[in-house]
Amino acid sequence: MKYIVTVQDAVTAFADWMEPTDSELDAIEAEMPRILADVEALDVQIALLEQAPAELDRRRVRRNQNRVLAERATLANRVTAEEAA
Repeated sequence: MKYIVTVQDAVTAFADWMEPTDSELDAIEAEMPRILADVEALDVQIALLEQAPAELDRRRVRRNQNRVLAERATLANRVTAEEAA
């Protein structure tokens, strides 16, 4: 006779009581502008997959890439400033 083993431990490994801590939520909130900039940049790239990019599209891509870089720099500077303090 063969026993069927459940995967109860694997399923309940991420139970409701394993919520993110306040510090983890604060870190996510601090990174949210960069995350949103990355999402917007991906949206632009996905939209351009369906068509041949025009000059206006290229500007839009560059503008979004610059925004992502600016958000990353802001986040890096904030982390560096916090470490120095």
